[in-house]
Amino acid sequence: MGSFSIWHWLIVLLVVILIFGTKKLKNMGSDLGAAVKGFKDGVKDGGSSGDAPGTPPQQVTAGGKATDANTVDVEVKTKS
Repeated sequence: MGSFSIWHWLIVLLVVILIFGTKKLKNMGSDLGAAVKGFKDGVKDGGSSGDAPGTPPQQVTAGGKATDANTVDVEVKTKS
């Protein structure tokens, strides 16, 4: 009573194909697959930042030199 038979699902599939067409369904499927692949790549890249989870970010020392070679030291000037 609660579930549909195979014939019900075939009729639903036929109606969907008639409404959307096979080309549009193929494009939607490939777009969905590309989106899922992009999401998986994003999750994979986002999790491997290279730092351990407990390490704090590098800071500028009291001498004015950064501990990281990629940090640029700038001087802020006020507008007069």
